[in-house]
Amino acid sequence: MINGVIVTKLSLIETPGGKVMHAMKKTSQGYLGFGEAYFSKIEKGAIKAWKRHKTMTLNIVVPVGEIKFVLYDDRNEKNKEYQELIISYDNYFRLTVPPGIWLGFQGLSIEDSMLLNIANIEHDPDEVDRLEINEINYRWEKTL
Repeated sequence: MINGVIVTKLSLIETPGGKVMHAMKKTSQGYLGFGEAYFSKIEKGAIKAWKRHKTMTLNIVVPVGEIKFVLYDDRNEKNKEYQELIISYDNYFRLTVPPGIWLGFQGLSIEDSMLLNIANIEHDPDEVDRLEINEINYRWEKTL
């Protein structure tokens, strides 16, 4: 596990007509206040990489589909590390990513997947660093 990254198992509660899927409470580990919440869709096989936030903490949940997340920590020049996690309805977790960690993700489901990010601050284009997919040495799996 990368230092500061939190993976939290979430509840799926049976109710008549369909399940309730918990995402986050103000008492949850990783909650640092509310700035904004947004959804992002990703198509099968598509890769969105790489972003690193300077001050934003991400709290990511995948209520629809299946997404592979790859985190890359280069904060320590001598000890760079990767962390991979697949989140889906059947593997229902919240991924908390602190500032300073590179993040990329890939859609794995046949249908579009969707993530929810509950961020502690509002989006600010000057607060995020971006790299092209080939600028971090990671081999993404091809999906059909």
